[in-house]
Amino acid sequence: MHDERRLIEARLKREYVERIRPAIHGPRLLMTASHRQLDGEPEPYTSAMSGGWTPIEPGTPWGRPWGTTWFRLTATVPDNWAPGPVDVIVELGFSGAGPGFQAEGLVYVDGEPVSGLHPKRRTYRLPDARPGSAVDIVVEAASNPDFNASHRPSLLGSSRTAGDRPLYVFGGGYLAVRFDEVQALTRDLEVLGRLTTALPDGDARRHRLTLAVERALNALDLGDIHGTTATARAILAPTLKVPARSDSHRVFAIGHAHIDTAWLWPIRETVRKVTRTFSNVIDLMDEYPEFRFGCSQAVQYQWIEDRHPALFERIKEKVADGQWIPIGGQWVEADMNLPSGESLVRQLIHGQRYFESRFAKRCTEVWIPDVFGYPGSLPQIFAAAGCDNFVTQKLSWNKQNRMPHNTFWWEGIDGTRVLTHFPPVDTYNAEMQPDQLIYAAGNFADKAWSNVSIMPFGHGDGGGGPTREMLERARLMVDLDGVPRVEQRAPADFFDVVRAEAHHADVPLWRGELYFEMHRGTLTSQTKTKVGNVRCERLLREAELWWATVGPGPRTTRVTEELDGLWKEVLVQQFHDILPGSSIAWVHEDAERVLTSVAERLDKLVAEALSLLGGGALLANAATGPRDEVVISDVPPPPPMTAQALPDGRYAYRARVAGLSVVRPVAVRNDDSVVVTDRSLENAAVRMELDDSGRISSLLDKRCDRQLLRSGEVGANLTIAPDHPVEYDAWDLERWTARRAVPIDTHDAIEVVASGPLVGSISVPRSFGDSSITTTYLLTAGSARLEMTFEIDWHEDEKLLAIDFPLDIHTEQAKCGIQFGHVARPTHRNTSWDLAKFEVCAHRWVDVSEPSFGVAVLNDTRFGHALQDGGVRVTLLRAAQYPDPRADRGHHTCRLAIFPHGPGLSEVVTEAERFTLPVRSFPGTPGSTPTSVASSLVSVDGVGVEVSAVKLADDESGDLIVRLFEACGDRAALQISMCGPIINAWRTNLLEEPVDQIELVNGAVVATLRPFEMMTVRLAAETQ
Repeated sequence: MHDERRLIEARLKREYVERIRPAIHGPRLLMTASHRQLDGEPEPYTSAMSGGWTPIEPGTPWGRPWGTTWFRLTATVPDNWAPGPVDVIVELGFSGAGPGFQAEGLVYVDGEPVSGLHPKRRTYRLPDARPGSAVDIVVEAASNPDFNASHRPSLLGSSRTAGDRPLYVFGGGYLAVRFDEVQALTRDLEVLGRLTTALPDGDARRHRLTLAVERALNALDLGDIHGTTATARAILAPTLKVPARSDSHRVFAIGHAHIDTAWLWPIRETVRKVTRTFSNVIDLMDEYPEFRFGCSQAVQYQWIEDRHPALFERIKEKVADGQWIPIGGQWVEADMNLPSGESLVRQLIHGQRYFESRFAKRCTEVWIPDVFGYPGSLPQIFAAAGCDNFVTQKLSWNKQNRMPHNTFWWEGIDGTRVLTHFPPVDTYNAEMQPDQLIYAAGNFADKAWSNVSIMPFGHGDGGGGPTREMLERARLMVDLDGVPRVEQRAPADFFDVVRAEAHHADVPLWRGELYFEMHRGTLTSQTKTKVGNVRCERLLREAELWWATVGPGPRTTRVTEELDGLWKEVLVQQFHDILPGSSIAWVHEDAERVLTSVAERLDKLVAEALSLLGGGALLANAATGPRDEVVISDVPPPPPMTAQALPDGRYAYRARVAGLSVVRPVAVRNDDSVVVTDRSLENAAVRMELDDSGRISSLLDKRCDRQLLRSGEVGANLTIAPDHPVEYDAWDLERWTARRAVPIDTHDAIEVVASGPLVGSISVPRSFGDSSITTTYLLTAGSARLEMTFEIDWHEDEKLLAIDFPLDIHTEQAKCGIQFGHVARPTHRNTSWDLAKFEVCAHRWVDVSEPSFGVAVLNDTRFGHALQDGGVRVTLLRAAQYPDPRADRGHHTCRLAIFPHGPGLSEVVTEAERFTLPVRSFPGTPGSTPTSVASSLVSVDGVGVEVSAVKLADDESGDLIVRLFEACGDRAALQISMCGPIINAWRTNLLEEPVDQIELVNGAVVATLRPFEMMTVRLAAETQ
């Protein structure tokens, strides 16, 4: 019987593919085809229709890489065809790749997009095709390259290097009669066939299903399929009506189309992928009223609203009907590791506001199935935006450890919880197949207390989302023996059901970060994109602060509107395949261009605000707290201040500046100086010595007479290692890479650059391979922070550049800065979970400490760190070849620092903020009169408290918004005051809506922050 079942299954497979499916369409008529190939970028429909059409026959090559070809297909339905359904079949010459990774098309009828075309959807159903009626459709076809499968370097990733050889061969357009009964038979056989093979050998249902399929095939005359289809279907019908068991798992199926905002195609192509997919979905919704489609990423809706308003109106109608469900609440599905906390906040602010303004709906879940790790501060951020639920998928890819739950409470570092779900189907591109449903039910880890899970289904990345075949299979499996019950429902419905289950269950709890055990290389790949993002984030913070300090007014209103747009440009570039560095060259060229343009504009807006705040030279401190330090500036200080002239033409002088304020420089007594020799830098706090190769041989904290480096080892040890990931070049980093690293111990010279008394610096240039690196050590008077600047000319292939700091600190944990706080990571490999964290993300600082003493490694724009070999290693650069064969080659600058400190972390977070937000010097407006200015709109006092944003409220009320957080993991006393008495204060959600009124003490906010608490405060002052 076992062999007989296998024989029947093999028979079904062959007859289904070779005979039954082809019989869905009967007579065909070749349509008359003409085409117009564009030489440049895509054009709108009206421009494309302007002329220049030439005939094209089947078999003609078309489509240079990334090109656009418009096809016009015309025909008349033959008079001798019986009335009935007729399809247009378009054969663009698809390759073997799946939907979304090759040629794609968009059908236009009467100037409006109506249907996408891809390998799984080659037909367009004519709504009214009577014999003798004329058919005239236009197809916008994109000849996108297929280079996803090989994972090898390719020049196709940039329009500058892709060439112009046609990639596809036109197969023609056809009118074809469609036989719906045959199509229904293919659905019946596919469901039962896949169900048969998915059930175990010993299951009685498998025997019954096999017998039913055999009887149906025997009844089907392959020479007269159309005449015998009804008989075969009648044989299968009783089997398809056997209901599911009463305790069957419930699957809440949500139609989905995960569309990467950029990846193996540029953003301009994503705009078209979105149009094709959205057209497909709308086309199916009228036919399938039960169909529910969830779509995230507000910017993708914005593209449709701007370019295809009629399609957007259809979407609005379906949202109102409950079929189309805006989900996710974010502007894009951003990477979660790399953006700043404020950026993650703005993703949700702009996403939620867009969905509310267009659809009168806010999302209650964050939907990010494909991002590469989840910091422990996210639950607090999500909840503050009104999202108490969270859906992701990516952790099913973990290489070392399986997450123990699919549905659970995720508790963040501050104690906030969100209800979290990992769909057990282990994909966000399911195809609504019986074996996927059976797998999901069996894989579900929380059967003891829950009986429901989510299954996102549909082709993503331009593949058009759900297909008609998927929806037909869903109808069959609503209540079918052998598979879970299928219900097409919204994610919010799922979470309502789970919350009801949770009332009677002990729901599992996971505390802290959700570390992803893959794609660690994305912490470093495409560093220029990352640097550009960080630069823009910091400039946006400054611009908002200084324009809020300028105060409300017409000009400030215009700037605020412009800043809103600049924020959105930056947010798009934080998408989870752009900022992580895992896209083709074109994407990163675009990202760097956009981020450079945004930064240049923000620099001008900052300068304009400062010019309005006072004449003459100014110092601006955007950091939270006051600082008394050496300022290095392009601008000399005004008399009678004195400065040290630096060799690069800049000036160094000691200055004192209040937090969040603008002041005129005034003389400050300097009671320290830097002493420099050809191998050492020393001030009152620390002494650094170099060995003959230019590495740190000694770093002494003079204040406690403690050596920072382990005995016999050197610090700032540059290493290079072969970097050959097993699977995904730009994404992954392997554990053994560090073991193969060798030191770069040759050097060209050791040179004193600045000899004090305020600034001392020594540079060490090195050459290695085809590259070079110059390390400049810098120490300033009055600071225990030893800075290092690296100027790197990088021309290696598949190598990894890192720097080691073997610190003499005994601890089992390192603390790593993340958005709105920090997390602890292991310095050992005790368990498989510890071992997996061989490369971790940190923002701005990593600290290793004993109870009374610690050392922090500060960083300006690098995120990848290793902590398990003793001390701290920072990954500086990679040189992946796929998907961009020239990724990261060229010139780079980065800064690190070593900072010894006393107990706790408050010094660390303060110093990290100072290091990454230097005092800005402004020369003043030419011809202006110097004034004694001291502009400080708001001050924030609290040990371990850091400000994330100071801005005017978005509602133009003139109120001030201050967002801040406790960074050390301790309770903190907080005081917020303004230049005038505060008359009203509220805690708000992220959308700046009041939640609780705050009682004032003497015109100031006085409160206590919980450990890692983030607070958004709205202030109304007497002066406004």
